Amino acid sequence: MSDKRSNGIGWVFSGPYLIYTSIFFLVPLVASVFLAFTNWNLISPEYDWVGLKNFLKALKRPEVFAAFVNTFKFMALFIPVSLALSMLIAVIVHSLPRFRSIYLAGFFLPYLASGVISSLIAKGLLSYNSAFNVFLREKWGLDIDWLGSPFLALLVVVLMLAWKFSGYYALILTAGLESINKEVYEAAMIDGATSWQQFSKITLPLLYPAIYTVLILAVGVTFGIFTEVYQLTGGGPDNATTTWQLNIFIESFTNLRAGYASAIALIASAATFISIFIIRKILELWGKRHGWG
Repeated sequence: MSDKRSNGIGWVFSGPYLIYTSIFFLVPLVASVFLAFTNWNLISPEYDWVGLKNFLKALKRPEVFAAFVNTFKFMALFIPVSLALSMLIAVIVHSLPRFRSIYLAGFFLPYLASGVISSLIAKGLLSYNSAFNVFLREKWGLDIDWLGSPFLALLVVVLMLAWKFSGYYALILTAGLESINKEVYEAAMIDGATSWQQFSKITLPLLYPAIYTVLILAVGVTFGIFTEVYQLTGGGPDNATTTWQLNIFIESFTNLRAGYASAIALIASAATFISIFIIRKILELWGKRHGWG
């Protein structure tokens, strides 16, 4: 087969993806950059060029600052909880003698569940007159405002996200566990290594590629939280759960300030890129200490 024909076939198969990317990524990206320097209200055919005013305004707004801070609060809670839960699932499933795929499929199902439906169920479960809260009040004397407390509201969203994504992350970690040679553990057992020593000195270092992938994905999730906070808290109480995505949505589709929302989106993109870059470098340093890279 000639090189020209081979290249032509490659372009044919790549074409649909390139068209999709151009329409749904590149064009909106260019439009967003342009709109960030205007005061377009999403409806009027006219707009004014305002330069950097949207960016300067966004940097002074408490909602934007809260979204920035809350992202790292979510990250500080979500990453340890989801990593620990997914690691536990992966280790348990990996130790099963049979039917591993069935159990993994069961743990993966929450990832496929609708975020809207899950949020509505959680909201009903945590409402004041729910059977759960009535039980807590009658049996234990606990009157907990789950979504009215800044920390508890944050924790509820984190636990929902951990429930949703842990099964997905467990699939990645299980694949990593499957790639570890069992002879390494046998040699460690002969040398008298305990179960914890095997896990900390063998499993975790050799599981680095899978852990690296899971952590980067988890960081990305914290910068894209929307459905849960929109349905459960609306960003409250006192902006305790407001996020970049929620802020962009409200400014664009509720307040009809698409230009200002585009500026926030670009600031959020920069924060996401810088954060992932720093975390990736830290993970790579940890990997190099254990012989990776």
